[in-house]
Order: sequence, then C-alpha cells, then structure tokens
Amino acid sequence: MTLSGKTAIITGSNSGIGLGVAEELARAGADIILNSFTDRDEDHALAARLGAAHGVRARYIAADMADGAACRRLIDTAGRCDILVNNAGIQHVAGIDEFPVEKWDAVLAINLSSVFHTTAAALPMMRAAGWGRVINIASAHGLTASPYKSAYVAAKHGVVGLSKVTALETAQEPITCNAICPGYVLTPLVEAQIPDQMKKHGMDRETVIREVMLERQPSRQFATTGQIGGTVVFLCSPAADQITGTTISIDGGWTAL
Repeated sequence: MTLSGKTAIITGSNSGIGLGVAEELARAGADIILNSFTDRDEDHALAARLGAAHGVRARYIAADMADGAACRRLIDTAGRCDILVNNAGIQHVAGIDEFPVEKWDAVLAINLSSVFHTTAAALPMMRAAGWGRVINIASAHGLTASPYKSAYVAAKHGVVGLSKVTALETAQEPITCNAICPGYVLTPLVEAQIPDQMKKHGMDRETVIREVMLERQPSRQFATTGQIGGTVVFLCSPAADQITGTTISIDGGWTAL
C-alpha cells in the first residue's frame, strides 16, 4: 500500500506519539505537515529531515491548538488535507474541587475543541478530493476513567463521541473517522520519568515499569509510537474503508478489565 499523493496533517507532532505517527505515514509515502505551538529552527529542521529520510514533502506549521481560529488556519495554510490526525494534547492532575479553572479550560480546548475546529476545516477539502481519513488519538481514558484526571477524561470521552458523529455525517462518502485509544506509550516524556520512579520506589527499571507505571496495563508492556503509527496507516488503507465511527484500543488489555 502506498499513500503517495496524499497529504497528512498531524497535530502535536514534533515529538512523542505525533512524531511516531508522522514517521509511519511518511514511510508509507504521504506528504507530511508537522505541527506544534512552537516555531523554532529545530522544528523546521525536523520536518526537513523527515522528508529527506522518506522522499516525501514535509513541512512544519506552528499553530496553538488552544486557539480555535489557529486550528482552522493550520488546515488552511497547509492547503490540502487528505489525512487528519488529531493528536495534540495536554494533561493536568488534581481533584475536582481543587482543579484550576484555567487548566480545565486549557485541557478541553487543546484535547477536544481543537479536534472540532481542525475537522470542520478539513472536511471540505476531503470532500473536494473525494477521499479522506480523520483519525483522532483519544486514550484508554476515552473509554474508562481514573481519579484526579477529570478534564483529561472528559475531553477524551468527548473525542470518542465527536469521532462517532463525524463518522455518521460522512457515512455515505469516501471519508472515515475513527479514534485510536492508546494506553501507556513509551515516549521520550515517559522515558524521562523512569529514573525518578526508580528512585522514589527503590526499584530497578524493569520492576518499576511492570509494577508501578504499567500497573493498569495487563500486558505489562508499553505500546510504542510505531505501533500507533502503524494503526493509523492501516486505517488509511482500502482494508479499512468500512471501519468508521469506532475505537481501536492499543492498551495491552487495559480496557478489557
């Protein structure tokens, strides 16, 4: 399968899951738009390296996903969007009665409202092209809950619901929309937390990963960004033409409990 001739926009993609998704889409031949809220030389250099490595066009476009108008400008500036991967997200942990209002607003804006704005801007482009894929990176927390993560859980449940609505509104068109729900993923951010967890619990690396960090993930293994990227590529394939309005869990059995 090749995605040559397709353009993919991946929000929040200068590191972690988003970058892993961009890598796999580029490997499959898609032209890539990387995004984050920064606008540094290294962001543009990252896009250039990704494009050169896979022989595709790759650009970096800065846009603040907390700003609805900026979300829509990202799509307009790209000029084309065959594949939209809504990945940008932030987290804040606190009890409901102590949760800062500004943090609630930011989590909902970046994790949920941005998905609405980018999708609204991208659908006309997909309809004009006669093909499209909207793939929303939700979370296991889009299907279940944990204490002290009220904004994140609410937003990710919202992403799952919005994915279903998008799928229904495009059901008779060659456009699909699905949500991927990862569990714990080994990203650079998570990797950086491991030494602190080892020190805090007095455990070796393998034990702290299995017994502390992956306590809720029955496989006791992290998902990888490449696995998530590979699932995105599959959802862009002809084999997935009739997969729409659903969730795909990549969580080592977490939501089977």
